[in-house]
Amino acid sequence: MALHHHSDSPWRVRVDDEDGTPCGAGVLLDDRHVLTCAHVVRYTGAAPGGSRDRLRISSVACRPEWTVTARVAPGTWVHENGTQRGDVALLELDEPSGCGTRTKLWKAPIAGGTVRVYGFPQAEPFFGMGTDAQLAGSGGRQGEWGLLKRVRTGDPWIERGYSGAGVMAMGGAFDGRVIGIVVADFVDGDAKAAWMLPTETVLTYLPRIGELEFTDGDPTDEFGRTRGELPDDVLGDPLRLALTQELTRLLDSGRPGTVVVGTGGTTAVGDSWLVRLVRTADPASRAGVSDAELTGAPGDTVLGLGAIDAAYDARGKSVADVCGYLARRFGLPGGDARDVAWQLLRRRPPACLVVGGVDRAEDPQALVRDLLGELADRARSRGIRLVLGFEGAPPRSLTHDVSLDPEPIRGSAVGGVSAERAQAVVARLAADEDAAAALDQEWGVRFFAAPRLPPRTAPRLRVRLAVARANEPGPELTAVHEQAVAARAALAGFDRDLRRMIETHQDLSSTLELHRLRAARYFGDEDRRLAELHAPAARALGTVPIRLAVARRAVRSYIDELNRRIEEG
Repeated sequence: MALHHHSDSPWRVRVDDEDGTPCGAGVLLDDRHVLTCAHVVRYTGAAPGGSRDRLRISSVACRPEWTVTARVAPGTWVHENGTQRGDVALLELDEPSGCGTRTKLWKAPIAGGTVRVYGFPQAEPFFGMGTDAQLAGSGGRQGEWGLLKRVRTGDPWIERGYSGAGVMAMGGAFDGRVIGIVVADFVDGDAKAAWMLPTETVLTYLPRIGELEFTDGDPTDEFGRTRGELPDDVLGDPLRLALTQELTRLLDSGRPGTVVVGTGGTTAVGDSWLVRLVRTADPASRAGVSDAELTGAPGDTVLGLGAIDAAYDARGKSVADVCGYLARRFGLPGGDARDVAWQLLRRRPPACLVVGGVDRAEDPQALVRDLLGELADRARSRGIRLVLGFEGAPPRSLTHDVSLDPEPIRGSAVGGVSAERAQAVVARLAADEDAAAALDQEWGVRFFAAPRLPPRTAPRLRVRLAVARANEPGPELTAVHEQAVAARAALAGFDRDLRRMIETHQDLSSTLELHRLRAARYFGDEDRRLAELHAPAARALGTVPIRLAVARRAVRSYIDELNRRIEEG
């Protein structure tokens, strides 16, 4: 009997109809089970109620090749034609394949990264062809499919024949692991895309896959006291609605940084609104929410599928519990809190992470000191979006870029400012904050000891403005106006200080270049002594973080030596 050999990714199989005509792809889970798309099974005629009882599974990675008949496992054909939902089926082989492989489907973030899929296009229907794609989140407000985009123009692209193919991560912590299956393609001229069904959604429709232990990794949503459900009657409250809309806008903007959220205090706003928002992005929860519920929700209250990579409720949990979840969720080596923070800060693509109940953890001080504080300090510079929920007041020492404190704003006892006037100054503040953030992103990260960008104030003021408008005129509208004016003054100071550093850098750079040309005119470009002084000056002006004091001294030394040489000559 010939020995069995298989190449890399032995889970790659082709799904044929009973006559051997290729219809799509599948993932061989073990010797008796294959995961594929429901519509691929329909193409074969073997869907429940179809014209045939069986289909065929053929190997493409095994030697010798094998072909085995199969049928749909009872209760596992899920398809809602014409929607971006479901479309999975679990097949049972009539006899063991003899491959001896066992494949795990991994629960992994789908917001970014490169993947590879192997299907059976029209040009290569029997042997198959691989192609790479870029994970791109959801691409829409409804449905539960993750978007795949083309990596390089001109490469083979996903088409009919790739449906049911395993989506394998390339590079990063999940390298070589299957994180979902291809469900559909899109081609419109040069515009090409496709969709995948993430493992967590597959598992929701086919719990038997979990029972047979074909999955691994931790889920997106470990947040809140209940699992998988969207809390009811959240958006009817003006405060919760405003908080939801502000956090949605912040996360959708793609701006990195730390958002501190208050869920307790005298307002008793709770975290049901935050739980709901997290679950609009959760691949597993999406399977239980209708498209009508998502599209019918107020604007800026629904996140795209996969927009949040991980959400964890820290109430009653130890630092090790939180670190363990993060390490498993992101496929990290793990370690103590500082190790996990170091790994997350260097992860690519940067994570979007929500941690709630921070001050109700087993040891809140240690959790903030050793893990969350480390992330918050460098979230903006590392591209991380971090949301931290506190039932009480967060530590004063915790770095943050936005505070969504739901508590009323106290100020002048007299309420003489109208809602329109307060709204206008908050709008100007928001524009100033956008401009300051852009300037800081371009220049602030380049200088040593640059002025720190003030936290964004407009989001919280918009939250309170939405509530205070109901009591117009009132003292809180005046307080909102006063805080907006003060915040604009702080931004003006930041802008002035940073632009002064920019001008100094530009002046030093121009001066250095001017005197380099002067030196070349007198002594040529090959003067060794002058070159030895020019190099550290140029390096000091171009090496981040730029230390302007050091650069100034280096430029001065170069000019002094040049002047001395000219005078001596």
